[in-house]
Amino acid sequence: MPIQEVLVLAMTYMRSGICTAGFTTQPDPVSGLRWVRPVKEHSNLRLADMTDAAGRVVQCDDVVELELSKPRPDPPHTEDWIADCIYHRPRLLRRLEGDKRTECLATHLDRAPEDVLLRETRSLCLIRPDLVWARFERNGDQGDYQARIGFQLLGLQHERANSLRGVPVTDLKWRALGRAWLGKDRDTLDLSAIELVERLQARHLYLALGLSRGYQGEYWLLVIGVHVVPDYTATIDYKKL
Repeated sequence: MPIQEVLVLAMTYMRSGICTAGFTTQPDPVSGLRWVRPVKEHSNLRLADMTDAAGRVVQCDDVVELELSKPRPDPPHTEDWIADCIYHRPRLLRRLEGDKRTECLATHLDRAPEDVLLRETRSLCLIRPDLVWARFERNGDQGDYQARIGFQLLGLQHERANSLRGVPVTDLKWRALGRAWLGKDRDTLDLSAIELVERLQARHLYLALGLSRGYQGEYWLLVIGVHVVPDYTATIDYKKL
């Protein structure tokens, strides 16, 4: 799998850098298309690694050309591939938009999300939850900021995902949206499923889910991509992720 076209479904914040993931063009019996998570050989991805020759940072719904040299599965992160982002910078081929984006999201839902959420045998999936609620919170004194999402998926119970507090969202665009919704004066914002749909004017809402690297003996569930139909707009401040 040297040069690959990758549909980017996650561009995320990490304390030590960023993370990205998406679909290749290769079919997969469970996820529809094969997931990949580009990683570096000896360090974490940085924004510069996912910036093209023109200085544009890769975004969700971009179809980009990446150099993926070899697999580096690290269960449950079976989707990891070593990427060369120095000599082969990401190259934007096109954007997935409009009806094509809507169709792609609807037709590539994971057939076994329990593999990620419960069994932890792999680490990436795309779902369309039955209900989604959201929380944004900021600690003005310490400057800490969190975006969280809770959701229900018919037939699947995940204690943290089903809780009112939900699980962390690392999606750069969603985090930027939450900062805008909080504004300067508000420190918390809780949105029920109905309120969230109304704010977004959403017909459908999809979530890309991922498992963190091991921490305190666990792999923590994260929302790594929030995909709304029709899409929403938000301006990302890359100095304040």
